[in-house]
Amino acid sequence: MKLKNNIDKLGTIGLFITAIFSPCCFPIFAFIASAFGLGSFELFGGWTMWVFQAMVIISLIGFYISYRKYRCIYPLLIAIPSAAVIFYGYHFNDSDYYTYYIYAGMAGLLVATIVNYYRNKLHGSCVNCTPANEKEIELISIITCPNCGHKKTEKMSTDACQFFYECENCKTRLKPMQGDCCVFCSYGSVKCPPIQAGENCC
Repeated sequence: MKLKNNIDKLGTIGLFITAIFSPCCFPIFAFIASAFGLGSFELFGGWTMWVFQAMVIISLIGFYISYRKYRCIYPLLIAIPSAAVIFYGYHFNDSDYYTYYIYAGMAGLLVATIVNYYRNKLHGSCVNCTPANEKEIELISIITCPNCGHKKTEKMSTDACQFFYECENCKTRLKPMQGDCCVFCSYGSVKCPPIQAGENCC
């Protein structure tokens, strides 16, 4: 498993571990801590809630990275409101029920992590991939014309970069934006194979 592809999971697991082993801050998990014989043990002491919030942020970063890679926005749409509920409950809700907001947010992040896992698994089993440098390289990219918005699914070459591309709808001749090596890196849903493989583009 690559660390970059699992940041959301690490963050979500981290916040649940923080909650389970901090029963004073998260009473609903006290029975789990008791089962481990920890009683009122605080894993991070006075830093518990700061560590917990850091894990929430790490999760959000992981969801964003996953979205950038796979363009599946559903986990991110679940994760952002869930994180907002957690921060609202901790920083802005002064009632005795603020922990319910935190629990609801945790549940949302767990759901987002599960959805993200299965969505990534679907992408990881693609039939249009080829191995390179111990990585699965996606060869299919949806190129979107910036002029008319027309989308076309194209198969990328593994041994040559495509510098020019003509939109079949408006006949605009596309070329890479500054800093990009090919039209797929600028307008495609997936970067070109060399970039995916971590190499310099041709």
